[in-house]
Amino acid sequence: MKRKVGLSTLVVALVLSTLLFAAPVQAASGAKGVPAKSVDLWLTVLHNSDAESKLVNLGGALSDFGGAARFKTLVDQLKWNATHGTRYMGQTGAKRAVLMVSSGDNFLAGPEFTASMTKGVPYYDTIAMDLIGYNAVCIGNHDFDFGPDVLADFISGFKLTKPPFLSANLDFSDEPSLEALVKSGRIAKSTIVNERGEKIGIIGAITPLLPSISSPRMVHVIADVAGAINGEVHKLMAKGVNKIILISHMQALAEDKALIAQLDDVDVVVAGGSDSLLANAGDLLIPGEAPAVGPYPLTGTLDMDGVSVPIVTVPGSYAYVGKLVVGFDKAGKVVAFGNDSGPVRVAGDALPDAVKPDPVMTKLVTNPVAAALAQYASHQLAVSEVPLDGLKADVRTKETNEGDLIADSLLWKGAQLAPLYGAPVPDVAIQNSGGIRNNSIIPAGPITELDTFSIAPFANFIAVLPNVSRDIFKAALENSVSAIVNIDGRFPQIAGFKFTYDFALTTGSRVREVELLDAAHTKIVTGGVVVPGPGLSISTNDFTARGGDFYPFAGLPFVVLGASYQQGLSDYLVTGLNGKITAAQYPVGGTGRITRLN
Repeated sequence: MKRKVGLSTLVVALVLSTLLFAAPVQAASGAKGVPAKSVDLWLTVLHNSDAESKLVNLGGALSDFGGAARFKTLVDQLKWNATHGTRYMGQTGAKRAVLMVSSGDNFLAGPEFTASMTKGVPYYDTIAMDLIGYNAVCIGNHDFDFGPDVLADFISGFKLTKPPFLSANLDFSDEPSLEALVKSGRIAKSTIVNERGEKIGIIGAITPLLPSISSPRMVHVIADVAGAINGEVHKLMAKGVNKIILISHMQALAEDKALIAQLDDVDVVVAGGSDSLLANAGDLLIPGEAPAVGPYPLTGTLDMDGVSVPIVTVPGSYAYVGKLVVGFDKAGKVVAFGNDSGPVRVAGDALPDAVKPDPVMTKLVTNPVAAALAQYASHQLAVSEVPLDGLKADVRTKETNEGDLIADSLLWKGAQLAPLYGAPVPDVAIQNSGGIRNNSIIPAGPITELDTFSIAPFANFIAVLPNVSRDIFKAALENSVSAIVNIDGRFPQIAGFKFTYDFALTTGSRVREVELLDAAHTKIVTGGVVVPGPGLSISTNDFTARGGDFYPFAGLPFVVLGASYQQGLSDYLVTGLNGKITAAQYPVGGTGRITRLN
């Protein structure tokens, strides 16, 4: 194994000028005891993750920020500056190279991707990434949300750059469309990029929770993530590679830190999935941005040899380009960071750091997607007397009126369609909050087709689980409230019943009371004990019916009905509610279906 210099004592200071591309690049800060002149290669790693189909801009009051067209212009400028701009002071002899990588969740269900699906291959997200130009792309959990075949189409649509899609801990052998891409080299565990005569290894990895949070079908996840990564490290080193970057999609920086402790000879981790901000004093940020959770880069996490491995990440939605300038010596040791490392926001219009939208991206992606969104927005389905709460932090921790609305639509549409598909009429409905995606409060007033796609964007169909035992039903509710502290997508929004839980109790004993909202007010659970009786038929989505979000339904029979949950919501607004969401039926805060004690 190669010996590296620890970076735990490194202090990174970023001075960001509004004249970002014209200002001289300041000297890099070196690791303790390491002279800056030992740098042989300055590698600029440009990165993003969780783009999630936010192709036009960040929307609303933030429409001056983000967007794939501005993002491309900024990346092009940063690439040029990395290799052609003013050299680092005192480092005229060092080589310079640049990479562009993504750490996963490259597209996401929603109105933008609906426009892509309507258009067909190549999808708009594919065209955008192809124009931006990536050296490697990590596969994220949302990239499987429409199943393996859509992911295969997404990858196959690249025509200009054809970057490898990476994951060391996935086995695609039982999915023909993806295995064909493995055989052609489009999907791999790792790759080698040759820049300025240097071999740079890049490895991908994804969270082992993938089967429970997405729809990978027969793609198998290798649980030993660290073992899979270390195996690729050794293969790369055997080929003479001494600079290795991990692009990961672990979904939380804490998971990346835990993973690093098990790794050997990874030099840099570019993380994805957490939407976390790492930043330093003076960085220009998107207005209203949440506080940074640490400096950029985040150092001090030690690998299995006691070496500090820097971690970088940026918030998604094409809002930032991450820029890590890292100095390697001739032996491949990390010895310094450039002090202009940090998140670079994507800004436009009259802002001091504005960039102009790329005209090709604007023509091929931004304009047609914006036109599709405008069409969805022009189709009014209902009028609401109240604002509808779909904020992620709310729907994943408590009952909201928007959650009640979508759960009611599942129960209503399930009752309509179940007899046509030979399924029993559902007694109750459960919507996992991870499937509610608008992350906003929709103001009182018109509700459009665009709103329904924003609320319920996934390719999930309404499904009925017939005759689920009361014990399994209680276990499902126990699961649903077990991870509230993580703002987890398993939290339920419900219809046809109400329940009370006590979070102060131990896992598996928190659900205290469950009562159906039928004429008899049938008790299912009382005092934490299941009341004997017949099973229940549950209307939900097919993701949850298959055991997604850790619901204990895997292996149970279910019937998929002929409507997506977005279509069910749309029909319920138009026909079930006659186009009117009343304050009496959907008050702010909900109707008391879910009660938390303690």
